[in-house]
Amino acid sequence: MKKYAICGVSNRAMGMFLKPMLTTFRGNHKPVALLDSDPLRHRVCKQLYPECADLPEYGPDDFDRMVEETKPDVVIVASRDDTHAGYILKALEHGLDVFTEKPMATTAEDCRRILEAEKASKGKVTVTFNYRYNPIHTRIKEMILEGKIGRVISVDLNWYIDTYHGASYFKRWNRMREFSGGLSIHKSSHHFDLVNWWTGQRPVEVFAYGALNFFGPEGELNPSRRDGRHCTTCDERSVCAYYRRWATRTDDVSAKDDHIGALPLAGKYTGYSPDMCIYDSEIKIEDTYAVTVRYDGGAMLSYSVLFSAPFEGYRLAINGTKGRIETQEYHELSRIPFPVPEQTIDYFPMFGSKETIHVERRPGGHGGGDPALIEDLFLGPDPVRGYPMLSGSADGAYAVATGEAVWRSVKEGRPLRIAELLGIMPEPQPQR
Repeated sequence: MKKYAICGVSNRAMGMFLKPMLTTFRGNHKPVALLDSDPLRHRVCKQLYPECADLPEYGPDDFDRMVEETKPDVVIVASRDDTHAGYILKALEHGLDVFTEKPMATTAEDCRRILEAEKASKGKVTVTFNYRYNPIHTRIKEMILEGKIGRVISVDLNWYIDTYHGASYFKRWNRMREFSGGLSIHKSSHHFDLVNWWTGQRPVEVFAYGALNFFGPEGELNPSRRDGRHCTTCDERSVCAYYRRWATRTDDVSAKDDHIGALPLAGKYTGYSPDMCIYDSEIKIEDTYAVTVRYDGGAMLSYSVLFSAPFEGYRLAINGTKGRIETQEYHELSRIPFPVPEQTIDYFPMFGSKETIHVERRPGGHGGGDPALIEDLFLGPDPVRGYPMLSGSADGAYAVATGEAVWRSVKEGRPLRIAELLGIMPEPQPQR
């Protein structure tokens, strides 16, 4: 029986990890401890999952005592982003394995500390990059491994976050770089990890432009320059385009957190508000990026992300020496006010006819990725797959360092080298 301590009793922790432990995998896996800075989160968890009624509760300063009293084998980290590194380092000190939500940390320096600590520990860090497990993304990886497009030389990736989802980041703690690392880390680390995994290459150098176009006090749709407004009580919400798009006068949809929905008592969590004004002056992070990344295998990435778009989804093209892969996804279909096509993969051999590939979909979050990831975590990697999918600490570090290089490049107006941020010697360039 493998035992787990949960650090950060978030909705993600409960739905992604705790629920499977109590149901599908209950024979060999069980939670033994809950740790959170807010006792109300423990209460909500035990209301939702009565099976956890007797689980001991701990605060952030009780980590060592928790380990001594409950003797977990694995620590699951699903707390606020800026707290991840502290819990991971503590777990490694005790020789424990770690499953951590992305991002692994909010700074490259903390990633470096984790990498060093893992080398000295019996424990191993796994970063739960679930987007690798989306069936479309998995098939793209397989096509590259099969040599369909030869050596990958360039990637074009344009990501769009719609006005509902995008605004939600600016209503919550995510809007503070000291808590989230900024959206180039909190969100884009997902995307950078996908590119790293698809190409089988590691990022070397990053240059980026970025701006705050939609949110913050200079947002063009800001009804007036005032701090401290909240959607549920704002006297200007009738003239706020973001509010009016998703709410009526009697149905306050916009005040619901995009990740916790109608979770009981969630709006009363200590220090947590999901409806802060998207135009507050404390907002300093960027909502728009255009990025270029160079990789150690010769590939180049052209990446952009927009956090206030008319629809949610992405456009992807991967070019190789023998062909090209293209796909386009429209996400959150219930929020798109026009018909969209089925997502397929288009394969263009360098010399030959285009092929369109239809990929079988799976139920579950992130396009079916979440259930497959959980199986690998609790059952071990699928022995039939034949290639690695679970992400380790190095994967987490390169994704975070790329995100940090993005926002630092914006601020400093220069390219950033990943080795400079992670404090490692760059790998030798392949001979051409």
